[in-house]
Amino acid sequence: MKVTFLGGTESVGRSAVLVESENTKVILDYGVALNHIPGFPAHIPPKEIDGIILTHAHLDHTGAAPYFYVSKRIPLYLSTLTLEYTDLLLRDFLRLSGYYLPYETIEVENMISSARIVEPGMEFEIGDFNVKFLNSGHIPGSIQVILEDINGYRLLYTGDINDIDTRLLNGADLNYGRLDAAIMEATYAGEEHPDRSKLEKEFIAEIYDVLDNNGKVLIPAFSVGRAHEIICILSAYNIDYPVYVDGMAVKAGEILLKHSSKLRDGGLFKRAWGMVDWPSGWKERKNILKKPCVIVSPAGMLKGGTAVFYMEKLMGKPENGVFLVSYQIPGTPGDILLKTGKFIVRGKAKQVKARVKHFDFSSHAGHSGLVKIIEKIGMDAQIFLMHGEPAKMVKLQSLAEEKGYRCSRVELLKTYEIG
Repeated sequence: MKVTFLGGTESVGRSAVLVESENTKVILDYGVALNHIPGFPAHIPPKEIDGIILTHAHLDHTGAAPYFYVSKRIPLYLSTLTLEYTDLLLRDFLRLSGYYLPYETIEVENMISSARIVEPGMEFEIGDFNVKFLNSGHIPGSIQVILEDINGYRLLYTGDINDIDTRLLNGADLNYGRLDAAIMEATYAGEEHPDRSKLEKEFIAEIYDVLDNNGKVLIPAFSVGRAHEIICILSAYNIDYPVYVDGMAVKAGEILLKHSSKLRDGGLFKRAWGMVDWPSGWKERKNILKKPCVIVSPAGMLKGGTAVFYMEKLMGKPENGVFLVSYQIPGTPGDILLKTGKFIVRGKAKQVKARVKHFDFSSHAGHSGLVKIIEKIGMDAQIFLMHGEPAKMVKLQSLAEEKGYRCSRVELLKTYEIG
């Protein structure tokens, strides 16, 4: 078994891995780097590929995959929710991208029609490889992958992983069995997340402090997963003010409602979805701002979407609140807001008078979670780190090596032999 890293080696973005045996080549994720100009992984001719596996729908893991479907139909393996969310996000990416992408809607359609649904816990074969999916706990539908070749060598690819239970999802399945190698993310190496229960209570208290003083709360949130985690928290605490969901989070929520049995607590999500409303147009968006309310809307980093409209309406009054709950990539409007207290409106930086706070509702494992995952992987496996900033990966690598694990950061386009 050989592994080559096509992207995602030195940063969060464009995750892409090639795994090959003597007769079979499989792609694990094929994403874009969501910079000002989208960045793509190294390319492999489609005719050489026997199968593509997508671990979850986020564009940094899926955004380049349609490129393989320009000239060939390659079997695509993913969960039901990942299929539906990938279709939603890729079409939105095509619609909104201001730059040339090497594929169009027809390639997305070809890719979606090539799907073969596999859910967590199921096993299947791609050529020489036996493949098993495990829950990763990251977003709805997300999975980890274990590949076993004909010689019995076993490789784990975690994709993006969260080891703790959230309102929406169970934590990752860490029952790996014997492994010879593992590829794992390191997004939050060296960083711990706050206690979830305590964080929820602080979040709810801040929301009530705004609402009880006649303010409105905007919660910019990722449309897939995070927005729905937030409304589940609001429902669990029986929020007694109007709650609105807007933008693509509405369509994503409708998809999730169809598959609520796949959630940790489908009943909670159904109650949460029944509690919220969504505006039917711009007139209604303006009307809901006349009274105290909570608005959950993408984009989570305030780069676009209906959250920008609400931000411009609410930012000028100190009684309002803007509570960020998603990771903020450096240089994005949300990141600039947190660092400077300013927001760009029609090209001009304006001071935000509303209360601005960030709540770390991460869907990635924190440092102690990553250490726990390494312990579950075991001493016998070679561990490869990716999907993280170099300085953070160095910390995790050093800690793992001190404990006796074989752990290394990977190099772009370098091929590693397993077994």
